[in-house]
Amino acid sequence: MCATPSIPVKPARQRIAAALCLLAAAGTGAAEARPRAPKAAPASVTVDYGVVLAGLPIGTAHLSGAFEGQRYRVDVSATLTGLVGAITGGMGSARSSGVLSAGPQPSTFSIATRTSNSGIAVRMALARGNVTQSEVTPPLIDMGDRVPVTAANKRGVMDPASALLMPARATGELTDPENCNRTLPVFDGATRFNVVLSYAETRAVEKPGYSGPVLVCNARYQAIAGHRPDRPGVRFMEENRDMSVWLAPVEGTRVLLPMRISVRTTIGTNIIEATRWTRAASSTAAATAAAPAEPAAVASLAGQD
Repeated sequence: MCATPSIPVKPARQRIAAALCLLAAAGTGAAEARPRAPKAAPASVTVDYGVVLAGLPIGTAHLSGAFEGQRYRVDVSATLTGLVGAITGGMGSARSSGVLSAGPQPSTFSIATRTSNSGIAVRMALARGNVTQSEVTPPLIDMGDRVPVTAANKRGVMDPASALLMPARATGELTDPENCNRTLPVFDGATRFNVVLSYAETRAVEKPGYSGPVLVCNARYQAIAGHRPDRPGVRFMEENRDMSVWLAPVEGTRVLLPMRISVRTTIGTNIIEATRWTRAASSTAAATAAAPAEPAAVASLAGQD
């Protein structure tokens, strides 16, 4: 479960949330129906990220995606490093698998974090964008002021890890500015929110393993349900105009992934930026994409109130 602004978290866990949930919540997906794309060769991509908060390196993150035709699997992990990591032991991981249709349609999702003294895990099962089962362990404490999550809030959604994948429109270039203009309906197991993306610019990027254009999309956060509306953090994020994601195409696919995510927080700007981009097409990617998702190995992103 992502640590959204509605759930106060300890500083260490907040930084893990930044590493995983910024990847997830500011990730992208397609909302419009589109023709079925021709079946592509199996492909995989791995991206290593550095995590910086207020100008200070605080950790690393890793994304691994596998694609075969419309099937996908994505794994995301983050680890706090340096003194912060030594003190807190903070780490987290997430996994999702499903199909790419009009947008990501996950079938299974799990996310977890662990610190030196606590942890929570979340698992979800979905069908055609609708949550059929979800479990948070241990359950969140009912504070009485949360906006209730209804059955309707759990329909037509994607999980945070799947939200990282953006199937490009059926026609046009992968870096067509229109691929930025999306509204992502995300449910993380406890909170329902939208990430609204809009095109800002196109720029050239040089990274180990990638050289070429990226889409720069502005991002906005909209709380829908499961949050505590009177919390200062919720209001801060809803009013936040300083969030963006850079999207790069995965060679051999019609999918874009985050190259860089920037979000202003109350203690400084949090930046997750790729340090290495590796793409490969192989028969093993097919097996990886088709394999059922396993539970994440560590505990959850969100702390209890």
